[in-house]
Amino acid sequence: MAVRESTPPAPASPSSGSSIAGTPPGSATKNEFVKEQSVADDDAPSFAEQNAGPELKRRLKSRHLQMIAIGGTIGTGLFIGSGSALAKSGPGGVLIAYCFIASIVYSIMMSLGEMATYIPVAGGFTTYTARFVDPSLGFSMSWIYWFSWAITFALELVATGLIIQYWNDSLSIGIFIAVFWVVIFVINMFPVSFYGEAEFWLSSIKVITVIGFLIFGICINAGAGQEGYIGFKYWHHPGAFAPWIVDPSLPVAKFVGFWGVMIQAGFSFQGTELVGIAAGETEDPRRNVPRAIRMTFYRIFLFFIMTVFFIGILIPYDNKDLTNGGYTAAASPFVIAAQLAGVKVLPDIINAVLLTVVLSAANSNVYSGSRVLVSLANDGMAPAWLKITTKAGVPWVAVIATSVIGFLGFLNLSENGGQAFDWLLNISGVAGFIAWSGILIAHLRFMKGIEAHNIPRAKLPYRASLAPYYTYYALFFCVLITLTQGFDSFMPWSTENFFVAYISLILFAVLYFGHKLFTFIVHGAAACKFVAAKDMDVTTGSLDLDAEIPDEVEEPTSIWKKIGMGIMG
Repeated sequence: MAVRESTPPAPASPSSGSSIAGTPPGSATKNEFVKEQSVADDDAPSFAEQNAGPELKRRLKSRHLQMIAIGGTIGTGLFIGSGSALAKSGPGGVLIAYCFIASIVYSIMMSLGEMATYIPVAGGFTTYTARFVDPSLGFSMSWIYWFSWAITFALELVATGLIIQYWNDSLSIGIFIAVFWVVIFVINMFPVSFYGEAEFWLSSIKVITVIGFLIFGICINAGAGQEGYIGFKYWHHPGAFAPWIVDPSLPVAKFVGFWGVMIQAGFSFQGTELVGIAAGETEDPRRNVPRAIRMTFYRIFLFFIMTVFFIGILIPYDNKDLTNGGYTAAASPFVIAAQLAGVKVLPDIINAVLLTVVLSAANSNVYSGSRVLVSLANDGMAPAWLKITTKAGVPWVAVIATSVIGFLGFLNLSENGGQAFDWLLNISGVAGFIAWSGILIAHLRFMKGIEAHNIPRAKLPYRASLAPYYTYYALFFCVLITLTQGFDSFMPWSTENFFVAYISLILFAVLYFGHKLFTFIVHGAAACKFVAAKDMDVTTGSLDLDAEIPDEVEEPTSIWKKIGMGIMG
């Protein structure tokens, strides 16, 4: 499979002068037909290009990518956040909300897969938005997305301290912020294959835990616990839908609960797009990226929908522990279900699992954030020195720049600092929905671009099903959720809650129009236009569609091997 060299794009092209990551000559890869991607233009290399050292390398194997796809979604949102979601909306409301968001996420993943398999570049979708839609949109979306990962890294470091305090509350959180900062930083300074290996094993623990809970749920519901046979009794009393915020006697109260949980469910699913970021460092992206995308549907069903379903039948939504446990095992519905069943040992086990969950998330935070910075630097939207790599292909400057934000976790050691940290964290809250919207818009424009360049969509390595209609469906609801995610600040009106909820959108608008103004001043009005289909750069870093792909992958034959591949990759 050859990767096309670029041709010099038009002056107004957002990707002018970019450098696309690839496999350097002579390096060993799984498939020899994965060729080196090359520098984007024929002009003399810049100072940064001359001194950047080796580029990012394709060292993530199929099993690594599969687990990155899983690990990006299974986190504290599922292990802890699903409990408060149940309290808000009840078992019926939370199940419908998660199913609905799952349908949106699957469309996003297919849209991303179509672009990432044809143009597997470092940074993924952050580059696609700038190349296919608007450089200003790519700039604003990428920077707020980077900040969301960087500040979430600080959150995960704080969470490690809170989790360990479950066993010994006399220890300071600051100790663990410092210790685990060093651990995650060191992991990300190793070659990307080391990151992939660490994520594989950390994510494996998550997978085993979720599967164990599903088996546990079946047994307890059938009568193995101290409550006897449960069935659907909690769907009848206290009920399938819970009222939230407004007067419980009003019918709209249950809809408000459902809508609030749908937004929360969206946050839980964020991270699925990591596959697109990792595509630029994946062996044989033409085969491995589609495989990871295809399995997303089944994993969403198994790990999210089934888990939420069993939580809803094992725990009544009015259980006080669902909202009183903070950020430790005490708040996990997995633990609450075990306590109701009379199982005493599970809280300590779940707390240990939560520690691995948080470390896995922190690992992904630094990896994805650093690659977004590389993408921004490639597109000329960040300093070129952020592309500098080690001989092993690690963008060490971008890793340091992302990791440093983790020190903001120390703000939580003081009361006033904690309030400031909460504001910073809320900036990152909506970034996932903004990124999802950007992916969907980029996909719609990408389809127009390849049509304008006479590239048959049927020849693409992977095609999104039901496009463009399914894409429009997901885009509409992504935008709607983004705009309404702070609706509770109106019920009743709270100025502080309003700004906390919408500060991210305000920052996004400032970045977008600020970049537009800068572009207008420096390059003139012509450079401020959206990228026309005929002017899109759909060749830089793209795969050769006519290259033959040797079939080297042994497909599973037995039912158990197929199930194993579906779960673990």
